[in-house]
Amino acid sequence: MMISSGGICIGMQQISLELRGEISNMRPWEQILLDTSDALNFAPGHLVRLLQIIVDGNCDIAVRQVASIHFKNFIAKNWSPDDPAEVSKISQSDKDAVRQHILVFVTEVPTLLRVQLGECLKTIINSDYPEHWPGLLHWVKHKLQDQQIYGALFVLRILARKYEFKSDDDRAPLLLIVEEMFVHLRDVFNKLVQIASPPVEVAELIKLICKIFWSSIYLEIPKQLYDANVFNAWMVLLLNILERPAPIEGQPADPEQRKLWGWWKVKKWITHILNRLYTRFGDMRLQNPESKAFAHMFTKTYAGKIMECHLNLLNTIRTGGYLPDRVINLIMQYLSNSLYQLLKPRLDVLLFEIIFPLMCFNDNDQKLWDEDPHEYVRKGYDFFEDLYSPRTAAMDFVNELVRKRRKENLQKFLNFIVEILRRYSEALLQHKPYRQKDGALLAIGMLSERLKKIEPYKSELERMLVQQAFPEFRSPVGHLRAKAAWVAEQYADIEFCDQNNFRAALHSVVAGLQDPELPVRVDSVFGLRSFVEACKDLGEIRPILPQLLDNFFKLMNEIENEDLVFTLETIVDKFGEEMAPYALGLCQNLASAFWRCMSTAEADEDGDDPSGALAAVGCLRAISMILESVSKLSHLFVNIEPIIFPILQRMLTTDGQEVLEEVLEIVSYMTFFSPTISLQMWSLWPLMCHVGNAAVYEDSRASTSRFGEMVAAHYFSCSQIMADQNLEDTDNEPAPKLIEDVFQSCKGQVDHWVEPYLRITVERLRRTEKPFLKSLLIQVVANALYYNPILALNILHMLGVSSEIFELWFQMLQQVKKSGMRVNFRREYDKKICCLGLTSLLSLPADQLPSEAWGCIFRATLELLVAYKDQVAESAKENEDEDDDNDIDDFQSDDEDDFQSDDEDDFEDERGDTEEDKDEADNAKLKKLAAQAKTFRPDDDEDDDDSDDDSLQASDALRFQNLTLTLEFQYRALADGVAQHAEPRRAQIAAAAAIPS
Repeated sequence: MMISSGGICIGMQQISLELRGEISNMRPWEQILLDTSDALNFAPGHLVRLLQIIVDGNCDIAVRQVASIHFKNFIAKNWSPDDPAEVSKISQSDKDAVRQHILVFVTEVPTLLRVQLGECLKTIINSDYPEHWPGLLHWVKHKLQDQQIYGALFVLRILARKYEFKSDDDRAPLLLIVEEMFVHLRDVFNKLVQIASPPVEVAELIKLICKIFWSSIYLEIPKQLYDANVFNAWMVLLLNILERPAPIEGQPADPEQRKLWGWWKVKKWITHILNRLYTRFGDMRLQNPESKAFAHMFTKTYAGKIMECHLNLLNTIRTGGYLPDRVINLIMQYLSNSLYQLLKPRLDVLLFEIIFPLMCFNDNDQKLWDEDPHEYVRKGYDFFEDLYSPRTAAMDFVNELVRKRRKENLQKFLNFIVEILRRYSEALLQHKPYRQKDGALLAIGMLSERLKKIEPYKSELERMLVQQAFPEFRSPVGHLRAKAAWVAEQYADIEFCDQNNFRAALHSVVAGLQDPELPVRVDSVFGLRSFVEACKDLGEIRPILPQLLDNFFKLMNEIENEDLVFTLETIVDKFGEEMAPYALGLCQNLASAFWRCMSTAEADEDGDDPSGALAAVGCLRAISMILESVSKLSHLFVNIEPIIFPILQRMLTTDGQEVLEEVLEIVSYMTFFSPTISLQMWSLWPLMCHVGNAAVYEDSRASTSRFGEMVAAHYFSCSQIMADQNLEDTDNEPAPKLIEDVFQSCKGQVDHWVEPYLRITVERLRRTEKPFLKSLLIQVVANALYYNPILALNILHMLGVSSEIFELWFQMLQQVKKSGMRVNFRREYDKKICCLGLTSLLSLPADQLPSEAWGCIFRATLELLVAYKDQVAESAKENEDEDDDNDIDDFQSDDEDDFQSDDEDDFEDERGDTEEDKDEADNAKLKKLAAQAKTFRPDDDEDDDDSDDDSLQASDALRFQNLTLTLEFQYRALADGVAQHAEPRRAQIAAAAAIPS
């Protein structure tokens, strides 16, 4: 297809006029895409005409830019259909023409347009290479040999990037690229290095070569580079460029532009490459046997040279020169992992003349502090800023040094810090080295975890803080007041010999909340969290609590930071119900802060600043904690509801997918603890159902008893997944849990749902193979019997499955492994549910079951009760023997051990107790809610832990006696044991009930 044909030129002019018309009407580029019809988009030659507009130098640049964006979006959406079976709407002739011409045009257009065409080329290569574009690599090689270097490197970079994270067979095309191109690349690199006084355009070419090399070695070293001569040729070139001083001429004066300048970008990429080579392939401790030879060669030949080169670069900043922050950061990362013996001769100079100055407050900090304190705060608490910060890298270096070589370096470093502090103390006010004092305090705070554990430093900490850190709360310099608050935060948990020192530091931190400098206020509120946690006498804080909260919310109005909310959560957690007088005001302020944070997050279309979204989540979390702290004061919930309802209503839509867990937790509190459920709260139920069945199940179980009938109906629709014969057993596990919730929480409220629930359960039980799901389904039957034994039994008779179900149930109760462990119903909870169901039958009239059935039920119940009692006792003993820190881990590991079958093949895919027990662990808070809220639930008078024994006690005495007389000796012994256990349990229950709440 000839791109210059007359028809195409006419079409090009027409499209150009249309686009120019759009621009003149000031309509956004996205709207142009909507206005362009499919008939035009997919017309033969349309893409080629757009491409011609993009490269037409006589065309208005704005029109060309619109065309390039349209072209990029169209390619991204339509070049390769998502469904492989779908036929592409772009004709093959158009694809061929685009592939042919975009390779040339991408290097001819201005940078503004090249970005768009580069994205198009990336889309096409990712879709077509190598299957539908086999000649692409040959084109690159030809252009390199023909000295059309930039275009070849630009395309080769995209090719290599495609396979950067690929491994094994998926990496084969990259290995071909290395084999075919690396010789030519090295030749080009060598020629570029030899250019005298090279312009910045040469830096752009070298940067592309470095990026190609990086992608090629990211996951593994290509076999060609295992050749020592080949690898050495590359290392010589890389180190040559890294060692060269960056040209002075041409460097931008603006700091932001300077770090993006071509030659500094080249040094960044080379440093990146050398770090990767050492940390992934050059460290002898990390290598498998076959690559140790390479690691040994790299360490012996190059590690020292690289370190020398890096130290020389760092010496630039020591003498007042410029080095980009990212380059400093990467060099510090390399040195932190390098061989100590190589570093040791130059360590003192590095540590005291380079590392420590990096830790000190500097001109850039002061400029940002003065001109944009909000940005200063954001950068100071931004995780991503820390990743690239020279100061953070310097701190990491010192921490690694004293961790690995403490005896040689900790005292030496501290002596240096002490000398800094001495000089500061002795200097006249107008000559005090404030910035060095800032760095010294940073070092002291940074080493807090070590100094708090090691003598003699541990016993000297209080004196050091009183003499060196706390006086800076009154410093005339803002950044030192902020640093004092930060250091105090690091050491708030030490044992103060003189509580007056703790009290003075606490009040200084509180006073910092009203400091005129924003960063001081922020560091003070963060420091306050540690003091609240460490405070043993809340009487120190109680009188100033209103002032604290007032200052806290003033600061929340100024900045959006998740850590602020952590401080509030700590205060609420410490004071509990004492927060009741402030609960309404707290919720009002948090709701206002939530909406502000949401506005900020929505305005951040690119997602560059997640602070607003994170702070919004923190606000919801804090509201939940406040609701929990005042859970016994139900009258407060009536006034809180109007404040938080708009948040719940908005976030129970697709807008709130990221905060669904927090929102549903708030809904649980509002429905559990409020005296009544308002019509407003009822209106949330359809929204909860709409946002996702699984999420509602996991997070709204606490609301089940209050929503009653609506929950039962919705849960039945969820449970119908059991009717899907294509679903695996493991995919059905949530359904019986849903049914179980309804039967346990809505007793007496959902009688007409018992039949459909049992029907769908029985149907699934007949098809189920996995023991765990079988157990869950049988437990649905047990829960139905516990809910209403007469109703459930009559429904089983009506369905004609009562004999089938009970035979399967008793058979499962008898199944054991070779080790004697039960195959089914192994958890305490499983046994309890089965006991509840079976003992419910014992209270029925005698004519409800055949006479022989009573004996089977009684025997099974006795065995379960004894097994349950023994398991509870064993768990209690284990808890006494284990440290609290290990409870959760032991609980989970027991699950895994329990569900290991003697025959592994039978259970290799069984999900078993692990996931179910995880549910219980995750719902610990819901159980706590249920316990706290039982005063609101008159229908739930039973104590599940003891209803097993009481059901036997409540059944017909004569029948109980007759059943006992017919038992074999072993079962009589079991019955006696259960009876003996029941007496002290009843006494315990009575004693507990007598204690006023």
